[in-house]
Amino acid sequence: MQHAVRGTQSALGQTSGGMQGDQQAALDDHTVAIWQVVREKLRAEFGATAYRYWLEPVVLIGVEAGVARLGAPTRAMRDWVTQHYLDRIQAFWHAEDANVHFVEINIISVSNGNAPANQVEPAASPASGSAAGDVSATKPAPKAKPGAGKISVAEAPCQPQAAGRTAIASMSDDGISAALDPRYTFDNFVIGKPNEFAYAAARRLAEAESVPFNPLFLYGGVGLGKTHLMHAIAWHIRRTQPHRTVIYLSAEKFMYRFIRALRDKNTVDFKDQFRSVDVLMVDDVQFISGKDSTQEEFFHTFNALVDQGRQIIVSADKSPSDLEDIEERLRSRLGSGLVADIHATTYELRLGILESKAERQGVELPQRVMEFLAHKITANVRELEGALNRVIAHSQLVGREISLEMVQDVLHDVLRASERRVSIEEIQKRVAEHFNIKVSDMHSARRARAVARPRQVAMYLSKQLTTHSLPEIGRKFGGRDHTTVMHAVRKIEELHSSDPSLSEDIDLLRRMLEG
Repeated sequence: MQHAVRGTQSALGQTSGGMQGDQQAALDDHTVAIWQVVREKLRAEFGATAYRYWLEPVVLIGVEAGVARLGAPTRAMRDWVTQHYLDRIQAFWHAEDANVHFVEINIISVSNGNAPANQVEPAASPASGSAAGDVSATKPAPKAKPGAGKISVAEAPCQPQAAGRTAIASMSDDGISAALDPRYTFDNFVIGKPNEFAYAAARRLAEAESVPFNPLFLYGGVGLGKTHLMHAIAWHIRRTQPHRTVIYLSAEKFMYRFIRALRDKNTVDFKDQFRSVDVLMVDDVQFISGKDSTQEEFFHTFNALVDQGRQIIVSADKSPSDLEDIEERLRSRLGSGLVADIHATTYELRLGILESKAERQGVELPQRVMEFLAHKITANVRELEGALNRVIAHSQLVGREISLEMVQDVLHDVLRASERRVSIEEIQKRVAEHFNIKVSDMHSARRARAVARPRQVAMYLSKQLTTHSLPEIGRKFGGRDHTTVMHAVRKIEELHSSDPSLSEDIDLLRRMLEG
């Protein structure tokens, strides 16, 4: 049964809106009642303010074929609700109606920011190259004047998209798999020298019908793209090979599920669930360090899947050999396939990422602004994207034109923190001055104690005060191996607690570098 949404705003907070023929969906009293319950749960969980600004304007379109369709008046609101609330909307709805497996948010086209026109723009599909953009803001400001930096639905470019599923967890995996972010696809991944090998490996694996290498181990610092690539692999396999069972989850969630299975004395079902999948993806595997029972179960799950010719993909912040408090046999298995590292971003890559993200959000940024951000925010892609979202949100919600001066004003705290960030070169210089040696000694092969100990201190401080990986630090110290850096860090940690004089030197250097 299909009916169009009719009427003016109701007690449910619905605004009027129509749908084009084949986009109509069933809407009856039962569906309306469920939507009311879902709204009340959202209000209770997120509070009245967030509900009023972001959730109350969302309207019910209908339910059809297990998909609940909602409508948002603007692209920015659709994207914000998708990113921050969609998982909870879906969970609440599924709890009320087990037949509804997915929730999709469309854009109800708005004319001049007022009443909805008789049109619904399809929701972003993860299969397409488009992604739901972030709008980082806590509350909307009063409506800006037309043309004052605010981007309307009509102005925002949008690739042709089929109505599709947004950020969803696979119900067919019995709720095991975590939700996949629709922004994280191969099409949205910006490739550069630091990540080209990891990207090529992930793409090859996703497109292969058989197992090309097992496991694929991705590692790198925070916010460099590991999770993006894992989500992209999962999206690609689910779209092109829907018959394959894919489970993506964090190592922490794997551990919690295992603990719950032990508590409920239900380990047989746990083993059956994880050892019968076609593709198992575990993110941030370093979190099971020191968890002996979880490592044991993961090791046996790993072996069972490999023996069956099933694919395993793992990510971590360090290479397998550098993972601490991980059993040797598990480290060996993790490193037995293809290990691909993602290095820190370069200026060119950061600039490309900014251009790509601005284009997808339909925002034209001045070249000076993009170059400024790419030069100033160097820690990781996540921080860079957050800064961009903040600038765009400020422009859209306050109606202020994006300029270099505006960016410096809006991001003053982020820029100040970035300026305080210490570089390895600065650490080497300060340590050399403190111990009265040459900076060139940091790169030399000299092993005299008067040189080797300060060099170890510099390596230790580089690990503590920067986001660089051990291999990256090693390259800055004359191309040394990451195991040399790891030994230096451990040695200085031991001396820090046993040698008061060296401990004072380290604390003084840290204060000088962080000051």
